Amino acid sequence: MERFEYEISTHTAERFNAVVYFCGESGDCHVEDVNREQTDILMDILNDRGDQGWELVQISFGKESIMAFWKRRIGG
Repeated sequence: MERFEYEISTHTAERFNAVVYFCGESGDCHVEDVNREQTDILMDILNDRGDQGWELVQISFGKESIMAFWKRRIGG
């Protein structure tokens, strides 16, 4: 049976000050005003964790921070 461990990391809005994520009344969600510097920061986080064996499960955008949920296989 596969086993996993999980980790939750938070990343402050200071690093992601140009990311705007919102959902409208119809339920459609959008990301706007994202410049290349901001996507590079997120890409660096994803690559750093990926090098450590972590897989991104979900990411949540909040007013003050971004929360990322990770998992990786453990054991044999």
